[in-house]
Amino acid sequence: MLSELRVFSGNSNLELAKEICAYLKIPLGDAVVKTFSDGETMVEIGENVRGKDTFVIQSTSTPVNHHLMELLIIMDALKRASARRITAVLPYYGYGRQDRKVAPRVPISAKLVADLIITAGAMRILTMDLHAGQIQGFFNVPVDHLFAAPVLLRYIKENFSDDLVIVSPDAGGVERARAFAKRLDSHLAIIDKRREGPGESKVMHVVGDVQGRTAIILDDMIDTAGTLTQAASALEAHGAEKIYACCTHPVLSGPAIERLKNSPIEMVVVTNTIPLNEKAKNFDKIQALSVCELLGEAIKRIHEETSISSLFV
Repeated sequence: MLSELRVFSGNSNLELAKEICAYLKIPLGDAVVKTFSDGETMVEIGENVRGKDTFVIQSTSTPVNHHLMELLIIMDALKRASARRITAVLPYYGYGRQDRKVAPRVPISAKLVADLIITAGAMRILTMDLHAGQIQGFFNVPVDHLFAAPVLLRYIKENFSDDLVIVSPDAGGVERARAFAKRLDSHLAIIDKRREGPGESKVMHVVGDVQGRTAIILDDMIDTAGTLTQAASALEAHGAEKIYACCTHPVLSGPAIERLKNSPIEMVVVTNTIPLNEKAKNFDKIQALSVCELLGEAIKRIHEETSISSLFV
């Protein structure tokens, strides 16, 4: 049944696309995706896709706008080549943090990007660990929202002993941390972050008992690592024996690596929804896990029109 399935990729995460195709036991689709000297994106599909079920794998990660344009143009090329269905596979959905108006006269960029993706030809979305689950509602096509939890949970169970405490670095991540703590039968702690006054530094309060325990800080992404490293320092001050961090999306921009180097965090476990940048590749505190089987199985089931509910854990 996979004879009608075609998987294509932009340049944002080519290695993950190849791993997914290896799992599916099909070749990566033939496409040229390159940049002209003036910065324009050029795409040419090198095989017949008329009537085919096509999937485009592209994380809208750094450089975000360039990779977003690659995704849009690849889908437009497939649409004009008469593909039967186009599914946008977004391991990491850039602009996901701009999901609401936080001040007057600002855009809701996550909604704008969703509209662009649909206009370009996406008939279905497959994504992972959206910053806010409500972003699914920005699309007027079916959205399959996977979680990296099975991959991260398996790693934690295999590499950590008892007496763990799962830590949410802020109030927004409590639901995610609680779900992990329940699955691991471990303790839960929350970092309460606040400013005591204008211009004063943040004070980190730890809600929960971390004394003498191994703490694992859980988040959906690590960007500049400011919140993460502040949370780690607070846990250290409250007597945590060892401190680790887990996240799905290793954005790791700006001073992230330097902050992690100078923090009490012993290891940062991430997934390959975003390829590690050069600094991160040379940083021995980072362990990257692959989500190729999870995404590959979802693609297979979507193509075969079978249930993927068991993957939503």
